[in-house]
Amino acid sequence: MKNTYKIKGMHCVSCASIIEKTLKKTEGVDLAEANYGNESVKLSFDENKTNAEDLSKKIEPFGYSLVTETASDMGMSEDEHKVHTGIGQSKKEKLTEIKEMKNKIISAIPLAILNIFIMGWDIFSQYKIVGEMNGVVQGFFNYLLPLMATYMLFVVGKPYLFGFYRFLKYGKANMDTLIGIGTTAAYLYSIIISAFGPVLKNFINVEHTYYDVVIVVITFITLGKYLEARSKIKTGDAIEKLLNLQAKTALVVRAGKEIEISVSEVMHGDFIIIKPGTKIPVDGIITEGSSFLDESMVTGEPMPVKKKIGDSVVAGTINTNGAFTFKATKVGGETLLAQIIKMVEEAQGSRAPIQALADKISAVFVPIVLVLAFITLGLWLLFGTGSLGFSQALSFGLVSFVSILVIACPCALGLATPTAIIVGVGKGSKEGILIKDAETLEKLHKVDTVVVDKTGTVTLGKPTLVDIQNLSDLKDEELISILATLEKKSEHPIAQAIVNYVEEKKINIKKILNFEGLQGKGIKGTINNVEYFAGNLKLVKDLGIIFNASKIEEFTAQGKTPVILVTKNKVLGFVMVADEIKKEAKQAVSDLHKLGIKVVMLTGDDEKAANYMAGLVGIDEVVAHVMPENKLNKIKELQAEGKIVAMTGDGVNDAPALAQADVGIAMSTGTDVAIESAGITLLHGDISKLVKAIKLSKITMRGIKQNLFWAFFYNIIGIPLASGLFYPIFGWLLNPVFAGMAMALSSVSVVSNSLRIKTKKL
Repeated sequence: MKNTYKIKGMHCVSCASIIEKTLKKTEGVDLAEANYGNESVKLSFDENKTNAEDLSKKIEPFGYSLVTETASDMGMSEDEHKVHTGIGQSKKEKLTEIKEMKNKIISAIPLAILNIFIMGWDIFSQYKIVGEMNGVVQGFFNYLLPLMATYMLFVVGKPYLFGFYRFLKYGKANMDTLIGIGTTAAYLYSIIISAFGPVLKNFINVEHTYYDVVIVVITFITLGKYLEARSKIKTGDAIEKLLNLQAKTALVVRAGKEIEISVSEVMHGDFIIIKPGTKIPVDGIITEGSSFLDESMVTGEPMPVKKKIGDSVVAGTINTNGAFTFKATKVGGETLLAQIIKMVEEAQGSRAPIQALADKISAVFVPIVLVLAFITLGLWLLFGTGSLGFSQALSFGLVSFVSILVIACPCALGLATPTAIIVGVGKGSKEGILIKDAETLEKLHKVDTVVVDKTGTVTLGKPTLVDIQNLSDLKDEELISILATLEKKSEHPIAQAIVNYVEEKKINIKKILNFEGLQGKGIKGTINNVEYFAGNLKLVKDLGIIFNASKIEEFTAQGKTPVILVTKNKVLGFVMVADEIKKEAKQAVSDLHKLGIKVVMLTGDDEKAANYMAGLVGIDEVVAHVMPENKLNKIKELQAEGKIVAMTGDGVNDAPALAQADVGIAMSTGTDVAIESAGITLLHGDISKLVKAIKLSKITMRGIKQNLFWAFFYNIIGIPLASGLFYPIFGWLLNPVFAGMAMALSSVSVVSNSLRIKTKKL
């Protein structure tokens, strides 16, 4: 069984490492990938050997647990639960957790401000800027500070104490462990000084205590966690917005009556009535009426789309002003919206290859920092005692010990990649770009060659009437009316293109008698007592009509198919039917060129027709007469040349090539097989979204690299400074208070930088 579970109690990247290692050791677990960015774990396990509840118990001693609520626990139906597993509940719990953190911050900040006031007075008095503190006031603060520090450590700082306790009991260390050890050491040292100062003053410096460190560091760390948690909630906005698209009820027709039921009760084949302004509850096909639908939240397209009988509708889209009835074809977790939510959630929880280095470093970071902190304390005592005296060396050593534990937080490092991925994937979903996993998003920014299938990618993928040549005295409308009347009886796809044209233009269809199909040539029938024929050049030749076909040959070289309308002795005119180029194709190819990307078109069509079409949109290279296996070989050939290849397609025959390409991109108007084989799906079959997808990849990767740079830079500079390495040269020693402030700001800055991706224009 493979599933993704939310995790309670995950506070840092070291937590993710502990969870992963513990679960991987459990019998029956094949895969365990913890993600600190969205506080989840992707698990694959043998249900015969273990289950989610048992796995949760494995990590509970370390302060974590899996969210394994059932549908009834979450107040949902089974269908809703399949679609929404864990998300809504997680958000509710996260908001509760944030509220509790806010209450702690409200109580802690006044104490921190008072403490900073005391620290400031003490510092300024040393430089004679203010007078020394009155003895009575100083005595009062000497009693007050231990009480304040006790409250901060044992109430506000309880999670850090638990982190220390679990380290002592189980040997597992996370960020809370570092803060717990550091603040506990400062607190115990200060308490000993306060209690036994007169006895110890001959051995160590008893003038300085570190209650201020306990108070201010815990305040800053908790404030940083609060701001980080609040920011991380925003990274999941895309999922929440998608969830809010889901209609809660549906108006269905059963036993001849209209009844309103929960969307979870809708069944395949139900006829659903849609009134103006309502949401579409499930996927289906319109059987009666027409309207314009706002599909912007699913496709990213702002303009409402006209829907008529036979057209498909998608759950979550909004009806504007018309009314219609449709038949349910996909319900519950089958709907496109449900699949989008699932794909987005899985992609947000996946790991990009660039994250591997950060993960490896973070996994060993906390133990190394613990060792480094104790070594630093030992070195201060060993080498500092000779020049500074034991008392001063111990004081400086303790400051360095606490500073290292506080500043060496791997949180920023752990957040650098997943937060950017979460925001990037979410932004993509809003733009109609569905990304299967983080690896695909990372690869896409390196692509230098895009291979496109012609049909359904560059073209609409269906025959369309594109040209009318009237050679008679009839008006164009009359000519098309006669031709469409004949073709209305035909089942050929080209005939349907002509019928669709007259329906869109609202041209009347006439009555026809004596209709007959002419094998391999066309059709005939009698309209208004005149016998008409419609078909190809062979039909004209067999009728013995002399006709200059040069114009038709010119069109056929462009990939267009002629349908000629004739009487027994005269050609009245002809129309050209072709797979029309998508209106956005030319601009999309131009934009790809601006990004330095070569565009290659693969097609099974005739070479002349393919080259003509490629010329219209500016494609660089054309490979015609291509069979499915040759598409695959062309991808391999380009890759052998060192190209990073993205392939776009929409058919079953494109699936092997999509799978072979470095990045496979499917059109959602295509087949399920193509979509399954691809790493990215473009909703609405819009090729211009391909350009947006590449830009999104570049923006996201830029954000990740910025995050990683600052996270590494922060730790590389912060740890030596905190250890006192620069003290002998410059006299620099980092106060734990500032270390706490810097640590808090680092995580918040990384999340904030990731959130900037939301604001970028694609």
